[in-house]
Amino acid sequence: MADEGLDYSILFNKDLPPPGGRFQGHPKYNFIGGHHDAELQPMDGFIESAANVFRGDPRNISMYSFEGPQGILPLRRFLADKLAKHRGINITPEEVLITSGSGQAIELINEVLLDEGDTVIVERFSFAGALTYLRRRKINIIGVDLDQDGLRMDELAQVLGELKSKGIRPKYIYTIPTLQNPTGTVLTMERRHKLLALSQEYGVPIFEDECYADLIFEGEYENAIRSLDDSNRVLHIGSFSKTLGPGIRLGYIVADWEVMCRLLTRKTDAGTGVMDQMIVADYFTNHYEKHILNVRAGLRRKCDALTAALREHFGPTVEVEQPRGGMYLWVKLPEGVDCRQFVGPAMQEGIAFNPGPDWSADPEAAANYIRLCFALPTEAEIWEGIEKLARVFQLDGGKA
Repeated sequence: MADEGLDYSILFNKDLPPPGGRFQGHPKYNFIGGHHDAELQPMDGFIESAANVFRGDPRNISMYSFEGPQGILPLRRFLADKLAKHRGINITPEEVLITSGSGQAIELINEVLLDEGDTVIVERFSFAGALTYLRRRKINIIGVDLDQDGLRMDELAQVLGELKSKGIRPKYIYTIPTLQNPTGTVLTMERRHKLLALSQEYGVPIFEDECYADLIFEGEYENAIRSLDDSNRVLHIGSFSKTLGPGIRLGYIVADWEVMCRLLTRKTDAGTGVMDQMIVADYFTNHYEKHILNVRAGLRRKCDALTAALREHFGPTVEVEQPRGGMYLWVKLPEGVDCRQFVGPAMQEGIAFNPGPDWSADPEAAANYIRLCFALPTEAEIWEGIEKLARVFQLDGGKA
């Protein structure tokens, strides 16, 4: 009798999410996630840096964590210098932990701070990945509204007061203050100071995610909240995926030793890949300033193209504010439109977009929003894709 094989369905973890489908290739008009512009990748610079790395000390790849579990020193030194110059954060390399992307950074902080049933405060519209992590951990998520100046401090103060009256102390306030994801807003300096004051008053740490902060298109911009912190109230994370590309799985955490020593006990991956760290450290140490100016200019051109295409093909039926930087637009559709109904039809036309509910602490409040990442498609593809997307939605007088 033939062996029918093992039925794994009776063995799977009961909390597993639904099964994923097979990869069918990327759509032609890809406006999702945090993909980057292939034309902005410094391949010649990477080749040069890789050659430098391969002429280096072979112990870096012959041992686990040759330079310690926090990551290689050249990359941590670069980060300490960059954060001081561009974000006003004065730290030593010992306060930096290199991670396998910012997603791992978020989950490591969750690992050391959160228990099931805890409460966390987030911006009402926020990073989909961070919200997914919290929901999987069965965390009580409370969203606070944003306006054109970022997280609203009046509403945050009210929420903190109400929670305190119930005997609830949130584990952290998660904020993306600079080029907020998905809204693109920038928290004002006045509000950054107020946020720190509320953190002190209520004893709640600030979890500052600055993955997009390097992508301000031009001019001076607000220092990080961590730069204003003279104690240990702010946990700060960032990423190399947005300045280089998501294929570079490198992020980082800035934290004092009281937290850092706990993070190290939960980072059980035997260390983030050393080769990526070494190449990025060499490349950025020698080319960061020129590289980031080139990336900002390229992304700005695409942002202008996407904004213009939306206004031409969607007209006044959508609301969109052009951000000061970043790689995405947060687009408001007419009231009553549920963008989730158009995900499938858009994919049939080769168009992928992020539905708003995935990016909201209150999914129904974002049913008429979509998030469009403009970094990957060419300017021609942006115009073609948005024209096709407008036909998919067929918005007329606020109705789909």
